[in-house]
Amino acid sequence: MTKHTLEGKNVLIAGGGKNLGGLIARQAAAAGANVAIHYNSASSRAEAEETLAAVVATGARGVVTAGDLTVPANVTTLFAEAETAIGTIDVAVNTVGKVLRKPIAETTEAEYDEMFDVNAKAAYFFLKEAGARLADGGKIITIVTSLLAAFTDGYSTYAGGKSPVEHFTRAAAKEYAGRGISVTAVAPGPMDTPFFYGQETPERVAFHKSQAMGNQLTRIEDIAPIVTFLATDGWWITGQTIFANGGYTTR
Repeated sequence: MTKHTLEGKNVLIAGGGKNLGGLIARQAAAAGANVAIHYNSASSRAEAEETLAAVVATGARGVVTAGDLTVPANVTTLFAEAETAIGTIDVAVNTVGKVLRKPIAETTEAEYDEMFDVNAKAAYFFLKEAGARLADGGKIITIVTSLLAAFTDGYSTYAGGKSPVEHFTRAAAKEYAGRGISVTAVAPGPMDTPFFYGQETPERVAFHKSQAMGNQLTRIEDIAPIVTFLATDGWWITGQTIFANGGYTTR
């Protein structure tokens, strides 16, 4: 039986500088992988550099690279820079996303466009570039949201923007199967990160906590090991969305 491991593999993480992406980067390096860490803007560069330092401290090779991934040319550049620095990519993880809680009646066209650009368009072209560049037997993993299985108000452009990624994932899984590339999506519950709290009232935070085991939000420590599993022993899972949310919701 083939042993699936990250030892000696090259991992690219979009949005890899902080929060969930940063933890995935650190865990990949600790497992023996070289890591390319993407960040979006200058405001997150310092955190990306800190993550890079943690990666290099394990003895792995690493690099940071910046870019707005809603521009397809920047996605191409991202993969090219990562390849130059650490070699052909074996695992591509996309944690990029933007959250907006707002009623449909108050949502502007500009907000709609931005939400779908970040959550759907960037994900699509990340999948496209990964399919063209990954090594045979590679893994592609996209972070989506458990709101895809929820019936709620306020998150029309967030859940709506993430929902096409399920269809992109299924199509890519079929199209890349001949090269042994698995393609999956992971759907966390509401996560205990700054992205979540900016959208919610204390009362709604308490409600979200009440819907999961242990009366708690999803933590990045709950999700990063699932990504590692999909990139290693879980390689046979493909075309799926995995709802990892402590019982918050399901289909």
